[in-house]
Amino acid sequence: MGNLTASALTEEIGERLKQARLNKDLTQSEVAMLAGVARKTVLNAEKGKVQLEIFIALLMALELTEQLDLFLPKQQISPLQLAKLQGKKRQRASKQRRDINEEQTGW
Repeated sequence: MGNLTASALTEEIGERLKQARLNKDLTQSEVAMLAGVARKTVLNAEKGKVQLEIFIALLMALELTEQLDLFLPKQQISPLQLAKLQGKKRQRASKQRRDINEEQTGW
């Protein structure tokens, strides 16, 4: 799967979602009702065109949320990052900042 484009990968995930629905012998309308969305939304999801929140709602309707740990395992903070942060959990990424003294001596 590593050589697929983003578009091809979303289509593949949509196909898998469709197969999961068929394996549970549910119609698109039934899944839509369980997820609280329109049938057309389920149709679009099965084509790989869906927002993340709706995708999760569909997984919940199909009772597949336990699969998320296989799909994207919880990430641990690396020991190097933890040491850099001195125990603080990183909230966002940023570019490395230049030393303030370097900027002031640029006259």
